[in-house]
Amino acid sequence: MPKRSGAVHVATTRRAYKGKVYETHLLRRTYREGGKVKHETLGNLSHLPSETIDLVRRHLKGETFVCPDDSFRCTRSLPHGHVAAVLGSIRRLELDRIIESRPGRRRNLVMAMVAARILDPRSKLATARGLSSETAFSSLGHLLGIDDCDENELYDVMDWLQGRQAAIEKKLAARHLNENTLVLYDVTSTYFEGRKCPLAKLGHSRDGKKGKLQIVFGVLCTKEGCPIAVEVFRGNTGDPQTVASQIRKLKDRFGLDRVVIVGDRGMLTEARIRDDMQSEAGLSWITALRAPSIRRLVAEGEVDSSLFDERDIAEIRSPSFPGERLVACFNPLLADDRTRKRQELLAATEKDLARIQEATRRRVRPLRGKDKIGLRLGRVINKHKVAKHFEIEISDTDFRFTRNQQRIAEEEALDGIYVIRTDLPKKALDAEGTVKAYKSLSSVERAFRSVKTIDLKVRPIYHYNEERVRAHVFLCMLAYYVEWHMRQQLAPVLFDDDDKETAEMLRASPVAPAQRSMSAKAKDQTKRTVRGTPVHSFRTLLADLGTIVINSMTWGQRTFTMVTEATPVQREALELLKVSTTP
Repeated sequence: MPKRSGAVHVATTRRAYKGKVYETHLLRRTYREGGKVKHETLGNLSHLPSETIDLVRRHLKGETFVCPDDSFRCTRSLPHGHVAAVLGSIRRLELDRIIESRPGRRRNLVMAMVAARILDPRSKLATARGLSSETAFSSLGHLLGIDDCDENELYDVMDWLQGRQAAIEKKLAARHLNENTLVLYDVTSTYFEGRKCPLAKLGHSRDGKKGKLQIVFGVLCTKEGCPIAVEVFRGNTGDPQTVASQIRKLKDRFGLDRVVIVGDRGMLTEARIRDDMQSEAGLSWITALRAPSIRRLVAEGEVDSSLFDERDIAEIRSPSFPGERLVACFNPLLADDRTRKRQELLAATEKDLARIQEATRRRVRPLRGKDKIGLRLGRVINKHKVAKHFEIEISDTDFRFTRNQQRIAEEEALDGIYVIRTDLPKKALDAEGTVKAYKSLSSVERAFRSVKTIDLKVRPIYHYNEERVRAHVFLCMLAYYVEWHMRQQLAPVLFDDDDKETAEMLRASPVAPAQRSMSAKAKDQTKRTVRGTPVHSFRTLLADLGTIVINSMTWGQRTFTMVTEATPVQREALELLKVSTTP
């Protein structure tokens, strides 16, 4: 009976002889003959290097080997790790479902614009090019399946998103706000490029851009600083004028029966509290008194230095504020800082005034005339905002100035003192909690810094269409919502304090400056995490994650992708975010 062809393989045998182990590698063929399985040795491979024997064994099992230089090509590499981190966070937060419940291209385009604000904030034209397969900046467009979009499609989706803003904010409020909750509210402004948008108006510029049109926008946050809602106003809108719409939003749109609004002294003014808040059932507030009101309390004897002999916080009552609780606070560090700053401003003003005085006394072409001297004085007298502390006498040939020591002393008496006011009963929130609540407004200020300059860069704004300006600001708020949560997760590898509860325990009182925990101080000193990896800022960590790239490879007629392996730093960050770089 003829032999049937069989499988060829490498057989390895081992035998011991005189204390040594000998290996034999034989190339063998297994076949069936007469109903029996037989083996035929075709050759002895034992003299070959072990690597070659292994290649023969693997090839006989079906693997194909080619020269990498001749057959493998990397046709495209796109930064990917930071994209995976942001998109993974968006999905973990289920923000994609909040934007729109059903998957689709429109939802993916919004996700792309939100992610792009975090990754690399640019104009919508540049964002579209960064998503395009031809000019991609990262793997973002490819992962979302929108690498064929253009700027016009992004504009159309912005128009759609603006119509969805109220519904999205309501879902965020349902997730993060509840009855009797504290809500932080603050406003800021940002300058505008162009002069055609109806929202862009001249107003008080917080950016120091005199002559530039601007818009104003207010943000509602949780007491921890997580953004919930944003509203855009005309650039000449005063801060107090924005409060009424926020009350309606909280009470009517979000359906909260009881809520506490925390706003600064320039926002929740006496008139705003009287007209918009006191008559609103279920609405309470926390704010601070302005300097004239504090001076009145001092004059009435309600506030004096003896209040702070034992503690830096004292609760008082005043007939000028019936039905309210007042919490007076004294911060000695703040007092020293204000005294120092005032002396510097007075000295700088005196220096400017001395130059004008010299101009009136010079021998050649001296400055003459009350009107001309007064005009020169008007340009500099309040440059440093301390004109009220000077007394000036002007004549046709000269002028004299002196400090008003009595007025300076009156102001110095208030240095370091601030007074928190609220209509909340003490059983709802004690004095310490009231101060903490007001000081938590600093988290909204951090949000504004992030949105305006550091990370998301809401400015400059180039949109002319009013609704697209609103959509642009809303996109930036959604991006900060994602970033805020990412920062909470990534705190152990960032310079951020990842043990705030311990840090708060180290604080002597809510009036005292905030303390950093021991773990945060250790990170500051060593620039290393607990695992020994380098500490990052949020932006440098994103840049580091961006070095994880997704490579498009070809091998003969086959194409596939390969993702670079994560470093220990990147792996720790991805573990904290609970995301994967696998496409």
